[in-house]
Amino acid sequence: MLRVLGSPKRLCNGYTRRDMLCAGGLSLFGLSLADQLRAEQNRAPSKDATFGKAKSCILLFLYGSPSQIELADQKPNAPVEIRGELGSISSSVPGLAVCELLPNVAKVMDKVTVVRSLTHKHPIHGVAYATSSVIDIDTQMELSPHDPKHWPFIGSVVSYLEEQKRGNKPRKQVPDNIALPWPFSSQRTGEVHRAGPYAAFLGNGHNPHFTQFNGKANRQIAKTLREDTIMFDEPYVGIATDAHFTLGDATQLPADITVDRLNGRKTLLEQFDDSQRARDRFNAPDPFRDTAYSMIGNQKVRQALDVRKESPAIRDSYGHTLFGQSCLAARRLVEAGSRFATVFWDEFGLAGSGWDTHWEHYPRMKNELMPGFDKGYAGLIQDLHNRGMLDDTLVIVLSEHGRTPKISSAKGGGRDHWSQAYSAFFAGGGVARGKTVGKTDSIGGTVVDSPISPKDVLATVYHLLGYDLNTTLTDRTGRPQMLVPDGHVIRDIMG
Repeated sequence: MLRVLGSPKRLCNGYTRRDMLCAGGLSLFGLSLADQLRAEQNRAPSKDATFGKAKSCILLFLYGSPSQIELADQKPNAPVEIRGELGSISSSVPGLAVCELLPNVAKVMDKVTVVRSLTHKHPIHGVAYATSSVIDIDTQMELSPHDPKHWPFIGSVVSYLEEQKRGNKPRKQVPDNIALPWPFSSQRTGEVHRAGPYAAFLGNGHNPHFTQFNGKANRQIAKTLREDTIMFDEPYVGIATDAHFTLGDATQLPADITVDRLNGRKTLLEQFDDSQRARDRFNAPDPFRDTAYSMIGNQKVRQALDVRKESPAIRDSYGHTLFGQSCLAARRLVEAGSRFATVFWDEFGLAGSGWDTHWEHYPRMKNELMPGFDKGYAGLIQDLHNRGMLDDTLVIVLSEHGRTPKISSAKGGGRDHWSQAYSAFFAGGGVARGKTVGKTDSIGGTVVDSPISPKDVLATVYHLLGYDLNTTLTDRTGRPQMLVPDGHVIRDIMG
């Protein structure tokens, strides 16, 4: 029987094995072993009419995880301790309601497919589990980006496969794996970075090219961690209009060559322009150095990341928040030729921030989280549509898990981690429009129709981008590994 509890344990500090088994009551991915074996036997051919429909993909990852009940799986007939204090509004799809805090998203839902039946067994911040083909994960791996058991981030796999396709041809001007707004998990308290967007056994050369945010927050909010409330200048609530993005030098230069060593007396821009010529001084090919110099000297990348070049009307449509302008930069990157761009709504300031609403759930939803998501996501979908790019640009809104159906008694009220049932948005790139897939029970706690795993999401992305699921990668032991050993294409979302 499902336990609907706002757990007294703080899940960010880790679950015990017993807790995980309890929260994973559906069994792995909501399927029995026999079901999984049957699915493997009946696995559909990798290539069909939807294969390769997407030229590029934008992944919007909401770290910390929004509540399925406040996103697009409202439960208006549930008790108040389940449904909460927020109501629903109609969307552009008849019969599909969204949270009242999402008026702009409501207008673009006719271009989106909602999946309400994501499920797995790990109620921890498993960004690596959600974005790679790793079969299992635990809290120790979550906090260990370089644990040898990790598998490559999906963007890193895309980068690797595109490099294999190019062979000896010159590198692309715009790389295929760029992540915004800064190196993941680098702007929160604490020295430990979380695992997730790294290349693992594909090698550091396929780690994402992280951008650097250049700008200042112009709004303040109060953040709560347990009993402490602290005021922060919060870029996810508002940023100045001169904010923009550049590639972080530290992530692009080889370890033995710094900007200063290239030419200490020239301006950085002059160094950029000289970098292509500098590459010719090296006789032996070096993919790390080659990537570094080509990226630093690439005017096309610099132009794409500079959102200040967009019209005020376009920038306003995305919202002047860190998330909104990151979405705009991601659109500019795929328009310039990048195959895979990721926007992380990351922790900022306090650990346990982002969408991790153990405390002050409703104040944060109203004042910090939903307004920025509403403008940024709706602005991206509408802008891609207006430009004729949505049909071949896949856009996914994803998180690690969902949140508990029952609101806890924590300070300001909270919803804790819940991986048995949660939601995601899919749009463009071969995905159907105005569709809903999957169903949860009356309180949004258990999947009752069409259980879908994070691995199915990855398999679907690879399929839509045109990568055969029978492709293999070589792991650290030299053994071939399928792209997604446990994943299957989600046929129900296809257009």
